[in-house]
Amino acid sequence: MGSSGHIGIADTDADRLPDEVLLAGLGTGDGDFAVTFVHRFQRVVFGIAMAVTGDPGTAEEVAQQTFESARRHALAYDSRHGSVRAWMTTIARNLAVDVIHARPSAPVAPDDLSGLLTAMTDTSEQPAGARGGAAVLRRTLACLPATHARAVAMAGIYGMTARQIADAEAIPLDTAKTRIRDGMQTLRVHPTPGGCGQ
Repeated sequence: MGSSGHIGIADTDADRLPDEVLLAGLGTGDGDFAVTFVHRFQRVVFGIAMAVTGDPGTAEEVAQQTFESARRHALAYDSRHGSVRAWMTTIARNLAVDVIHARPSAPVAPDDLSGLLTAMTDTSEQPAGARGGAAVLRRTLACLPATHARAVAMAGIYGMTARQIADAEAIPLDTAKTRIRDGMQTLRVHPTPGGCGQ
């Protein structure tokens, strides 16, 4: 069975292991744990990268860099400083922000918002019911101005703080807070798809 002692459990037992255990396995080069870890976090990592960069190709590169960074620094992770999810979120955001700061700023155009929200809220791994919910969420967020929709999606879907959103969007903290607050208020007023503007 080899030194890992868990051959053949990647699709069963490994899926139920704590994030910290999978991260440790990723850091030590355990193939089964690495695959499970990537599968568990690939959606949120790609989603954050997509939210920040607005470009699928760039987001994919950032996601790959995020998992590579997690592998290199896995043994330095300290649960006292936050969850593995929060740690991965921070890595992805920081790498994505570095990318957009390294090139001319190009905010996502309103016409591109639908595609951006699709990438952020839907993946092939989701069951049909979840995909339906994601479609509803996309249509609902489409009621908002593009800037507000991005802020609400980053905060509500991926748990980014107002400070993280401000950094990602290159806007003042108060502006980020206002976009989140106003966006959420609009969604409460028009909670169903098609309700906006009516």
